[in-house]
Amino acid sequence: MFLEIRHLKTLSTLRECGNLAKAALRLHQTQSALSHQVKAIEHYYEAPLFIRKSKPLQFTPLGLRLLSLADEILPRINTAERELRQLAGGSQGRLHVAMECHSCFEWLMPTMDIYRNEWPEVEMDISVGFAFEPLAALTRGQVDLVVTSDPQDLQGVHFEPLFGYQALLALDKNNPLNKEKRIKAEHLSDQTLITYPVETARLDIYRDFLNPAQVAPEGRRTAELTAMIMQLVASGRGVAALPNWVLTDYLDKGYVTARPLGENGLWGTVYAAVRKSDLELAYMSAFLQDAQQTAFKVLKDIKGV
Repeated sequence: MFLEIRHLKTLSTLRECGNLAKAALRLHQTQSALSHQVKAIEHYYEAPLFIRKSKPLQFTPLGLRLLSLADEILPRINTAERELRQLAGGSQGRLHVAMECHSCFEWLMPTMDIYRNEWPEVEMDISVGFAFEPLAALTRGQVDLVVTSDPQDLQGVHFEPLFGYQALLALDKNNPLNKEKRIKAEHLSDQTLITYPVETARLDIYRDFLNPAQVAPEGRRTAELTAMIMQLVASGRGVAALPNWVLTDYLDKGYVTARPLGENGLWGTVYAAVRKSDLELAYMSAFLQDAQQTAFKVLKDIKGV
């Protein structure tokens, strides 16, 4: 039999991503390897899977039939894998999640909703790391998973990459920086930077953008809620560096504007930090899988890492 599960996963991911380059990133493969896989399918069935250079991507009748099969088969396989993990590793446990990535509620809440239905006997809790150090709490066993964009060399801790994102600078419509195509570090020397209330060493705008250029903003203001940060930006109280997916709705509604940071953009990765000793737990590996899959379903303009 020629057709394999990986072929169905490739086509399903290609439909979601819209092109081979993005699908390859999602599947952790090279674009060349994915292209060869597609060509192998087309060669076997002697017909194309999709129309080349079509935007949005248009699948042929062959591609649509295989996608229909993928929609039928892949969910059943995922369910079976989850049930097998539960049988092998037990279905009870504790999963206390802490967040250093304070803008991650948008995808973490749907992840937890899905996960609760799949693993109802796992005790779940969530906290935001404003008033404590989440990674230190992880090593002490007080929490079980930390969502962070700041990996560290900690003994016994594994950082699982979930997805990559680009940070953009949010501006009010009247800010003079709107005339710039890209923001340089020195552009922020006369701006008030609005951030979450955490130390600057844990903020990528400082760590990876301002500090290397030895530039400091004119002032800094903090707010705990993303909505409050956006309100302050829109009213001209300052600027804010936030992940692209956070700004999508605000940009679509014309609430604020945004510009990329630096010549190549300011890119980061969201990780799930877990104790290495917990990696083999069935309910932990299931959560990591759900978290990544849900992120790519609900967030725009993120990439595989």
